[in-house]
Amino acid sequence: MLVIGTARQAPATRAEIAYDEAGSGEAVVFVHAGCADRRMWDAQFTALAAGYRVIRYDWRGRGASADAVGEFGHHLDLIALMDERGVRRAAVVGASDGGRIALDAALTRPDRFRALVLVAPGLSGHQWPRTMVDRARRRLHAVVPAERLRRYEAGTAERIEPADLDAVAEADAEFLVAGEGRDRTAVCPEVWRRAVEMGRLTRQRIWSAPRATELLPRPPARERLAQVTTPTLVISGLCDVPEIREVATLLQQEIPGARHIELPDTGHLPSLERPVEVTAALEGFFAFLGGDHPATAADGRPDAGAAGR
Repeated sequence: MLVIGTARQAPATRAEIAYDEAGSGEAVVFVHAGCADRRMWDAQFTALAAGYRVIRYDWRGRGASADAVGEFGHHLDLIALMDERGVRRAAVVGASDGGRIALDAALTRPDRFRALVLVAPGLSGHQWPRTMVDRARRRLHAVVPAERLRRYEAGTAERIEPADLDAVAEADAEFLVAGEGRDRTAVCPEVWRRAVEMGRLTRQRIWSAPRATELLPRPPARERLAQVTTPTLVISGLCDVPEIREVATLLQQEIPGARHIELPDTGHLPSLERPVEVTAALEGFFAFLGGDHPATAADGRPDAGAAGR
């Protein structure tokens, strides 16, 4: 566990953050999805440790990290983690809401990031269509009585029923991991097990956590995509929720020079479902940016030419 704080750009808050670190060389930091924890990067973390210094961590209030309390910023935590570990600059790989966090951090401190990989990403300032929100809510209401669900989400339940956690974790996985036009039978059993396990812990942490306020960047990333200077790769699964795929397309279109890889028969967690392909995409992108590692010019700044800008 590592104690980090975000006092420089937000009200002073500190928290114990669980993380793993391995390897040596150029740094690569992994930011997990909101429906998972740092274990979603097992394959990529192990593979890239052979040639990079890799770091993965659990957000505040997720996985094995301490609860989020008061005001804090996930994107500021990412930068603070790099500060605490002595990482001056890194490639950052973020999935889903972790992609939102990674992009917000890159816009906040572009000098700290050599490369940006956004996997099935979210986007700060983006309003999810009501159709998507309603579909997700219907799945939850189908498995947990409305009044009990209301108490869980308000943090007022005296007890969380284990069966409710199981049911919601499976409903979430059906919606995201199986995704559009598929059900759980289309997902490898081990991938399904791991996704549900992480999703269950995520719901448990959310429903039992103290109230906290996430500080988002202003203006949000949605209004600043043309300002992104970090070489960017977007990865998405063709069976992901359509509205999430639309965000991936938007990022590819509006971030200057961004590249986009779409993986067939893949839902919202490509790092689990297509570990070989995602690892190869990361290694290929980093090699494309300059030799075997994220591009660095002689003066230590990103080599924009090598990135194809």
